[in-house]
Amino acid sequence: MLKPASPKPNNDAPAGKRYAAAGRKMLRYVERGLAIFGAIVGFYWLTMDYAVVISPSMAPTLVGTNPDDGDRVITEKVTRWFRRPRRWEVITFISDIGDKRMKRVVALPGETVQMDRSGELLVDGKPVEFPPSLDLKYLKFGNLVDGHPIPCGDGYYVLGDDLKDSDDSRFNGPVPPQRIVGRAWLIVGPTDRFGWVR
Repeated sequence: MLKPASPKPNNDAPAGKRYAAAGRKMLRYVERGLAIFGAIVGFYWLTMDYAVVISPSMAPTLVGTNPDDGDRVITEKVTRWFRRPRRWEVITFISDIGDKRMKRVVALPGETVQMDRSGELLVDGKPVEFPPSLDLKYLKFGNLVDGHPIPCGDGYYVLGDDLKDSDDSRFNGPVPPQRIVGRAWLIVGPTDRFGWVR
């Protein structure tokens, strides 16, 4: 007597399950990758900003004349969560016309700025002391020409390091705090210019 033939194993079902499991695994990797990417983007957006210097107005601290040769600068936003900008720091801010600019803070909210006849910069009527690392000479242009005190109000009076070519608070007034992006922090390119913004 012949034995009945055993049913042929169905190889399609296990293979289908294997493919489905592999698909789910791949989907989990993609989800995790997207979550990590989103976290990195969110961290960057909250803490940093990137800009290219296209003006010589902050030379020699920051140099550049166009997007091809300009310093690549990282602005950090974290410091502003804990304190206000300090005198002589370079800040990044949004101008009246909506572009990003970097200038040096000379006077703080509540102070006044003026320039005496000899060209000396005065804050609250007193000569301001420059840090030894900075070799700056400010020029009488814009609202500094007549020698009258310019009130900062709640803003920050900023000037470019190269005043022959700087569209700064002499012409636009103090920078309101809500327009400040952060503190210009690190030059990341070109490689020969890599270093902290002093």
